[in-house]
Amino acid sequence: MKASIFEVLRRPVVTEKSNYQASKLHQYVFEVVSDATRENVKTAVETAFDVDVVRVNIVNLPAKSTKNSKTRRLTIRKPSVKKAIVTLREGQTIPIFEGVG
Repeated sequence: MKASIFEVLRRPVVTEKSNYQASKLHQYVFEVVSDATRENVKTAVETAFDVDVVRVNIVNLPAKSTKNSKTRRLTIRKPSVKKAIVTLREGQTIPIFEGVG
């Protein structure tokens, strides 16, 4: 199943590291759907925020699991996440990241 352009971006990831990337490196981090491609993310960010995307990096984070000591079974604590790191052209910003932190 392919996601439409407006369903690709789930939420922005706002952490200390992402704030540093946004201010110094012009990189913005978004959580995206699991079947999103680089082209999908690029078109979604360009249409949603009216900016020029230079580069898109995709990171797949695996699910975090723990072991139950009594039953010795693995339980999944956090689901797997796919993140996209979007680099914008010099001088362009996305306003939802400004003023945070």
